[in-house]
Amino acid sequence: MSGLSQAERLLHDLGVRAPGEIDLEAIAFSQGAVVKFRPMDRCEATIVGNARHAIIAVNSASIHTRRRFSLAHEIGHWHLHRNKLLLCTDKQIGRFAGSALDPERQADDFASDLILPGYLFDPLVRRMRSLTIQSLDELAGTFDASRTATLLKAVRANRFPVAMVRDGLDGRRWVWKSSAVSPRWRVRDDLDPDSFAFGMLHRGEAEASHPRMVGADAWFEFPGCQDHDVREQSFRPSVGEVITVVTVPERGRA
Repeated sequence: MSGLSQAERLLHDLGVRAPGEIDLEAIAFSQGAVVKFRPMDRCEATIVGNARHAIIAVNSASIHTRRRFSLAHEIGHWHLHRNKLLLCTDKQIGRFAGSALDPERQADDFASDLILPGYLFDPLVRRMRSLTIQSLDELAGTFDASRTATLLKAVRANRFPVAMVRDGLDGRRWVWKSSAVSPRWRVRDDLDPDSFAFGMLHRGEAEASHPRMVGADAWFEFPGCQDHDVREQSFRPSVGEVITVVTVPERGRA
């Protein structure tokens, strides 16, 4: 198969043909790395090794999907950054931030492709009618992945006209936008009080079971955006942060 990433090529060469066959411990072992789970302070995972063999330690106190992503992240380091000592905190794993040359970003991308390989993931996304938290959870369950990692992968598939926006009490906002959204639909730099996500983050309001309509100017800024509505649905991946799926109308497609 052409066009595969390094992680996807590794899976394909190991004969992985279904999501349930993605056994990360077995994959690590096949690459000369032994995995150990143990409680860890201020660290989600580490890897130490020489040119041929490594030991990966993963925080056993983390939730299951977090442990899987942390392990996949370290396999990425072993594959891409061998012979380096790396201590990965929760602020470094699964943030998908920084330059494409940043080793932590590279390991995140590798982990995403290892847990959610495109050659298995994209066909399922193409069958989906819309991207909601409910459909996202079904997809995440199929791959034993977190909502956050699955959503980012779905946005990157460019199947739906959506933006993924992360907001936190730390004041940080990051955005991933599908190429199916018109470039003129520029996401705002701040979290608008009129958005439902603002109420979830600052007033402790509950998650909605379905997307809700809100004025486009709560999320975007461009001439005339006040004349449009978008669909908004948010969830809390951890305390003090909210991730939102914003779906633009057909007229906002690229």
